[in-house]
Amino acid sequence: MLYPELFKSLEAVRWHMDKDIPWESFDATMLTDDQAKTIRMNAITEWSALPATEMFLRDNRHDSDFSAFMSIWFFEEQKHSLVLMEYLRRFRPDLVPTEEELHAVRFEFDPAPPLETLMLHFCGEIRLNHWYRRAAEWHTEPVIKHIYRTLSQDEARHGGAYLRYMKKYLAQFGDSARAAFAKIGVLMASARRTEKPLHPTNLHVNKALFPNDTVQSRLPDPDWLEHWLDEQIRFDEGWEKKVIERILHNMSLLFERTFETVQDLNRYRKELNASLQGAGAARPAQA
Repeated sequence: MLYPELFKSLEAVRWHMDKDIPWESFDATMLTDDQAKTIRMNAITEWSALPATEMFLRDNRHDSDFSAFMSIWFFEEQKHSLVLMEYLRRFRPDLVPTEEELHAVRFEFDPAPPLETLMLHFCGEIRLNHWYRRAAEWHTEPVIKHIYRTLSQDEARHGGAYLRYMKKYLAQFGDSARAAFAKIGVLMASARRTEKPLHPTNLHVNKALFPNDTVQSRLPDPDWLEHWLDEQIRFDEGWEKKVIERILHNMSLLFERTFETVQDLNRYRKELNASLQGAGAARPAQA
């Protein structure tokens, strides 16, 4: 069971919103309207940890260890939304999201295979870690720079916790878990081939609500993310390469096999699928 150990390790490095954020260092001359508006959009986006947690708990009823870990993940992710809103409350109260705007991103996600969903969110943590690191560089106001650096470190730790569970499931489910992780790994490491940013908040998750079934589609400005990435923080090919390399590095560690390219991982995925055909390998039941 991983939850007790993860609780202790994450508790030891948890930051305090009043004591660890240098609010007194705020410099109003260093914050533009455009920058402040992106903080608002990220605050609303982070609120979507709420429906994501509801999805995780529903689809992992068979796994009390992972479900218990969700209490940590949910607390820390919801705190991300809160600290961004607190920043706006203190310094740009006109931009604080309304309760209605926050509630708009709480909607039901369709049931999905838990192993694939775990891998999707593992890759999402890696990507968000890099987005927030780049955001910290782009921003000029000292307090929000500190906040984004702090959030990026949380996302990295969450990715590490997810990786612990992925290792546990490899031991438990073998090649079926490997196939699930490799499948999503190929998808999430192929972002340069897609038009839209590959992150859980930008993927369709409810067929009945299509096309308004992504978190981003339910924000006040559904197109803000692409503009933020491309025109503002300039998350360019060099940064995208870092994300892909990190995914491949972790897949190499997880599978104890070197993947230099997405093509290497895809070949491994095909090998796994071939070996699983007709084998009836064990995997967790979908709720």
